[in-house]
Amino acid sequence: MTDTAPPQTDTGKRSLFQTLEIDSRLLGMIGAFVVLALAFNFVTDGRFLTPRNIFNLSIQTVSVAIMATGMVFVIVMRHIDLSVGALLAFTSATMGVMQVSVLPQTLGLGIGNPLIAPIAIATGLAVGTLVGAFNGWLIGYQRIPAFIVTLGGLLIWRNFGWYESSGQTLGPLDATVLQFGGIDGTLGETMSWVIGALAAAGAVWALWRARANKVLHDFTVKPVWAEVALASIIITAIMGFVWLLNSYQMPAARLRRVFAARGEIMPEGFSAGYGLPISVLVLIVVAVVMTVVARRTRLGRYIFAAGGNPDAAELSGINTRLLTVKVFALMGFLCALSAVVAQARQTYHTNDIGTLDELRVIAAAVIGGTALAGGIGTIYGAILGAVIMQSLQSGMAMVGVDAPFQNIVVGMVLVLAVWIDIQYRKRMGEKI
Repeated sequence: MTDTAPPQTDTGKRSLFQTLEIDSRLLGMIGAFVVLALAFNFVTDGRFLTPRNIFNLSIQTVSVAIMATGMVFVIVMRHIDLSVGALLAFTSATMGVMQVSVLPQTLGLGIGNPLIAPIAIATGLAVGTLVGAFNGWLIGYQRIPAFIVTLGGLLIWRNFGWYESSGQTLGPLDATVLQFGGIDGTLGETMSWVIGALAAAGAVWALWRARANKVLHDFTVKPVWAEVALASIIITAIMGFVWLLNSYQMPAARLRRVFAARGEIMPEGFSAGYGLPISVLVLIVVAVVMTVVARRTRLGRYIFAAGGNPDAAELSGINTRLLTVKVFALMGFLCALSAVVAQARQTYHTNDIGTLDELRVIAAAVIGGTALAGGIGTIYGAILGAVIMQSLQSGMAMVGVDAPFQNIVVGMVLVLAVWIDIQYRKRMGEKI
């Protein structure tokens, strides 16, 4: 019979945030976002933090945030992708042509046919993945620098999209695709509460599993009260976000049209909130999957190992060339997925869709703490970086700041964020 030592708990003198084991960089970004939101809310006389603006802010962030999760892997691998905005435009043109011309006219699928949306989206995702894989092949196997390959892609793919659409705006898009845009695609109040409850339960389960794994391997664990406090913060944040989205009420005229479409009359005094947009749900699923890939899979471990020390990774048997192809193929897939959201939010495809998105995506990843030197980055950081970027632009637009000055401020914030990150890594003794 052997004695099993009880799990070690952290009883030393530590600060509250150290006890909760909250990433100080993440805490700093959250603090910056809170200050930014409160400042804009004060300047706009309370209009910035209204349910309507939070709803609009969330759907405006999705497209860039989805691509930013893939850009984390690209930058972690010590590469860069300047073609994401152009690839978004190319895949958007592909899906637009499929919906407007190829499927209804060439193949004879009538307007509203349920096969149009899945075929168009699958085609766009396949095209985006293939283009991304081609970029990765040029970078990994032909040893052309990623900067050059993707800079060329920035010029090539958008103009391929222009020729594909004959330089014209494509619409109307399929009604099913439009549900990924925001207003036309929400879950409603009840389903949003259900999704929120499931997300909260999943977060609590993840915390419990992490603690159980530490106990299993005799690692130091947080006090129980710290686990409960952290779980309470996460649950409050999730359910508070759902409550805000549900608080954005549908206009009475829209509700009457919904009831009329069902052959019913809207009851007197009836009201309903929009709830969680489908596009935001897509972002949540992407964030969870990408986080699992980064932390729990061999692919994720290889990406961070190759980014941290490429020579050591190759000597240990990692095929870094094939890994590069996989990372850029994933980036291409996410660009196409973002194209679905972007064109649905605009309700049509235009040739300027995704313009300057490559800069916004890179900025979101870097502001979120992804090191340009490689080897370091988080999915949640990139998404929070995208939220901060969009909040900054939306807030300045509400105040009435001119678009050129908005870009000046965003550029300054990007440089400042990188400088702060460098100083932080110096202090922590990390590589720069």
